[in-house]
Amino acid sequence: MSAVGTNAPVKAPDTTPQPPDLRLHVLNDYDLDEIFGYINPQMLYVRHLGYRGRFADALADGESKAVELRRQVQKVEDIVLSRSDIAASAVFKFFPCRSDGQWLVIYGPDGQSELERFYFGRQAGREGLCLADYARPVGAGPVDYLAMFATTVGPGVRALSERWKDSGRYLDSHTLQALAIESAEGFAELLHKRIRSMWNIGESSGTKVNDDSEMQNLFRARYRGKRYSFGYPACPRLEDQSKLFQLLDVTGSIGVELTDGYMMDPEGSVSAVVFHHPDAKYFNLDEADIERLEREIAGLPA
Repeated sequence: MSAVGTNAPVKAPDTTPQPPDLRLHVLNDYDLDEIFGYINPQMLYVRHLGYRGRFADALADGESKAVELRRQVQKVEDIVLSRSDIAASAVFKFFPCRSDGQWLVIYGPDGQSELERFYFGRQAGREGLCLADYARPVGAGPVDYLAMFATTVGPGVRALSERWKDSGRYLDSHTLQALAIESAEGFAELLHKRIRSMWNIGESSGTKVNDDSEMQNLFRARYRGKRYSFGYPACPRLEDQSKLFQLLDVTGSIGVELTDGYMMDPEGSVSAVVFHHPDAKYFNLDEADIERLEREIAGLPA
């Protein structure tokens, strides 16, 4: 079907890490204070709150604007921690899987009954990568595994943010929204680390959130395997969110819903597919790759 080459450029690993179980794991009211320690400061303070420069270095040097901004965020963090209507929740599960060309096939616990399948795009140039390449092909050795998860921080964030905005507390409102978004990202980082540990491909001991070098390794994805979210360059089709939501019963498990445009509500939510493959990397589909993917999807049997 595709005009590009069909030979996967990624070699299957010699061994397959075994997950401890294939159950649905639901985490409710997770410790937000711990999650705050996994927030990437560049994303929160620079991208969302407008600080210019390397925030962590400036804060360590006692730079006045960085200190003031940190106090602002701490004030909102303390309010969030005191509220019963703002909490962190997550759901995750390991699944047997295989690749079939550009298809990623998801199986039930028996490793044979097909539950779902995703069709991913392939690069026409560069390394010719496709996300399906990170799963062991059909008929090649033992069944493979991946994980899927969703995290969220809410549901009271929007109401409080709007109330603050209506009362003129614009900075507090904006800070709260940014904190919720990056807390969901931080929770995703924490949960991904937990998944790697359960897979026995993670750090040998717990990462300390006060160990700057270890946290930088997390923020720079310096670990085995990667997580990919729909709507991002390697898997740009947001429509695939609906399949992940069904496989994890995301709405029933943690209350996150999909809008008509396949965006998550609350906004402070993250979902991802996690591969263990040691050669997994982040890559982009360019505009021509995405256009070809849409044509291929349109031509698939209903």
